[in-house]
Amino acid sequence: MMARMVLKLDEASRIELERIVRRGENWRERERAQTLLLLDRGVFAEEVAGELGINVRTVGTTRSRWLESGLESLADLPRSGAPRKLTAEHVERLVGWAKAEPLTAPALLARHEAHGGPPVHCNTLVARLRSAGLVWKRTRHSLKKHATRLPSDTQP
Repeated sequence: MMARMVLKLDEASRIELERIVRRGENWRERERAQTLLLLDRGVFAEEVAGELGINVRTVGTTRSRWLESGLESLADLPRSGAPRKLTAEHVERLVGWAKAEPLTAPALLARHEAHGGPPVHCNTLVARLRSAGLVWKRTRHSLKKHATRLPSDTQP
């Protein structure tokens, strides 16, 4: 059974939603805006869901939230869970130390805690450094173990 979820957008809202679809940074906001634009054109909810690859109930939820909150409904709601243990300032300081000298993750963690940072697990620290763009495949100490040998270094 095809359900038509009627939605009539005013011109200003339509223009703003089209701008979000073209230039929005968040893919979820772009998807929600596209959903609303399709509903405004009179497309059935099942067709919208099929075209965007989402559930029909998601189409209904997007429409209901739009009717309640307008443009504010496009943004994600706050998520549950504990806040991050390392703030942006902590990560910035850690990245600076990591770029200044080759330290292992445990050495960075010790320096972080010595400077009054909150205690975190070493894996948490490495994960935040990776998300900041640093490549952290293995400890830097292990990189020193394999020195390249020249042919003149070998003894007959």
